[in-house]
Amino acid sequence: MKLFKDPLQVLLVFAKEDSQSNGFCRACEKANYRCKMARTPESALECFSEKHHDLVIIDHRHSRHFDAEALCRSMRAVNSSENTVIVAVVKRPDREEASVMPLINAGFNRRYVENANMMACYNELLQLEHGEVLAQFKLRAGNAIFTALEQSQDAIEITSEDQVIQYVNPAYESIMGYQQSELIGKEIIEVPKSEKNKPDLLETINSCILKGKEWQGIYYAKKKNGDSVQQNVKITPVIGQGGKIRHYVSINRPLNDNNKSDKSSERVQAESQTDIQSSKHKDRRKGSLDVRSTTSRGSDGSSQRRHSSMARIHSMTIEAPITKVINIINAAQESSPMPVAEALDRVLEILRTTELYSPQLGTKDEDPHTNDLVGGLMTDGLRRLSGNEYILSTKQPHHLPSHLTTPLSLNDIPPRIAQTMENEDSWDFDVFTLEAATMKRPLTYLGLKIFSRFGVCEFLNCPEATLRSWLQVIEANYHSSNSYHNSSHAADVLHATAYFLCKERVKQSLDPIDEVAALIAATVHDVDHPGRTNSFLCNAGSELAILYNDTAVLESHHAALAFQITTRDDKCNIFKNIERNEYRTLRQAIIDMVLATEMTKHFEHVNKFVNSINKPLAALEENGGSNDEESVKSILTSPENRILVKRMLIKCADISNPCRPQELCIEWAGRISEEYFAQTDEEKRQGLPVVMPVFDRNTCSIPKSQISFIDYFITDMFDAWDGKTANTNTWNTVLILI
Repeated sequence: MKLFKDPLQVLLVFAKEDSQSNGFCRACEKANYRCKMARTPESALECFSEKHHDLVIIDHRHSRHFDAEALCRSMRAVNSSENTVIVAVVKRPDREEASVMPLINAGFNRRYVENANMMACYNELLQLEHGEVLAQFKLRAGNAIFTALEQSQDAIEITSEDQVIQYVNPAYESIMGYQQSELIGKEIIEVPKSEKNKPDLLETINSCILKGKEWQGIYYAKKKNGDSVQQNVKITPVIGQGGKIRHYVSINRPLNDNNKSDKSSERVQAESQTDIQSSKHKDRRKGSLDVRSTTSRGSDGSSQRRHSSMARIHSMTIEAPITKVINIINAAQESSPMPVAEALDRVLEILRTTELYSPQLGTKDEDPHTNDLVGGLMTDGLRRLSGNEYILSTKQPHHLPSHLTTPLSLNDIPPRIAQTMENEDSWDFDVFTLEAATMKRPLTYLGLKIFSRFGVCEFLNCPEATLRSWLQVIEANYHSSNSYHNSSHAADVLHATAYFLCKERVKQSLDPIDEVAALIAATVHDVDHPGRTNSFLCNAGSELAILYNDTAVLESHHAALAFQITTRDDKCNIFKNIERNEYRTLRQAIIDMVLATEMTKHFEHVNKFVNSINKPLAALEENGGSNDEESVKSILTSPENRILVKRMLIKCADISNPCRPQELCIEWAGRISEEYFAQTDEEKRQGLPVVMPVFDRNTCSIPKSQISFIDYFITDMFDAWDGKTANTNTWNTVLILI
């Protein structure tokens, strides 16, 4: 993400030109930084005082030319140097490593051991830009934000997690009659309260914000002179280090009409509390995105003045896309009527959060099934709580046992197996019947038929024997001991993928190479799955979690192993005969689709799909342009949208079990639950954090767990996919189950 509107400004201070100074000059040029060279301390100070550089690099190797530490102290004496990063270039030590304390005491942030290599200098500059320089930039931004708070006409109060007042702005002092010194360090409960509030209002507010939820409503505050002032108050918990609430920010806007009757104010307060109570029963998936409700709430009465937008820091040199969006909204507010301006303020608050795609959940006592599913599927685990380690060693890919007989080609498939696959192009296809007929090897047989139907061998220019060998070795690396993540699941996902690829809208969007990538990705997407979640592997400190840095552990392993298996032996290398650039394109698409099955990015993928594809298509239809094939095609075939379609396709195929005919759905539900039960059992044995406590085989309700999964993950995703594919058949089962 590019954070600077102007290139980074760098000042180099070297008394004489040498290979080191030239290395930094060339590195600055390569990084597109604005670079200035100074030869003397005097010229360096003059230049720094004028330009206020982001980064200063001073030659500390030759004290006979100038005193680098004295120069650094002089620069630190300049007011504008507080957020400048200063680096000392030092000699490579001959013997012992010298202490850096003299450099730190002089005001240097960092040292660079001389290395004139241009790439070494370039890498150092990049690390500085994205490390210390970025941190200083954020500090400057923090100062600007506090300046905005000081200028705001809203009364703003910031308290600690223990509700000790830490900051009030001048508007708060003016409205409430207190001085900052009278409030800072006091607990909220020490500040006098108005008797006009309903008795249980404070309890209601606290119960809301302590759960991490925002509260907004009408509240009477007591001024220093004893008068009560009616305010529209919004209290927002701020989540900090460790995922805990660290501060509360209260924005208070006095209502102009302070002569309303107590009865009227009580009615408004009651409505505010009713909103809070009823919000518990609203759909958690949509609660954070309902702009209409915030519009009606914000524009409740014309007596409420429009409040200033917070922290419009136009001078900050940021040009990230989200900043451009925020600036456009800020500009639009200036000429907007009150209801629109209030709604846009709420939009800005949502856009400024970091979790734009993650719905807000209720507390665990509201729905433990949903919370456990989300915790288990959408996180990479907790830190280990004990010294125990469960080491999951990377299994070496094995060959197909010699006693198993496999078809030589599609034509050699035994009749009884061929009969089970007669309706493989139907959504009602029963993969369990095929599993039984093939002695738990459905992937090879179904893969041969589906890949033949899509002409995969012709596209890859590989013999059918190579495809057969590849399918066999991929299937051999699925664990048949897993109740769910085995080759039957892979065959089921492959079938759903092939089914979706035949839908007209999907065919309009994807090219042949996309279809081949989707079929291969579906086949390998869970290869060598250990039957445990990413959270389990991270908590257990497994080899895979360490290898992939606790990030998309299993999905990264599936993709990597699939290509290792495929390319290590020409007998099963289905990519051997395709052109290099085509292979790279195909490989990237396969990897992207396999990684898309990781659940932590679930809502990001779904929302991007809705905003980039569903909404533009719906807008075309509303404007009577649904028959405009060119417009539809431009939406469906843009490179970015093709990627979104492929991600959504494999995601829907991967968790399509609830959409299958009911008897198949129930079987899949039992299998995945058994796998989760086994994980919970092992977590307890190993002394690991229990990721999904609700999946205890002695107490779990499988139907309830499935309903939570459908409500939280399936409904919105298949609504979006149904709108894209115009396919209602896959959706009926879900509606029945709910």
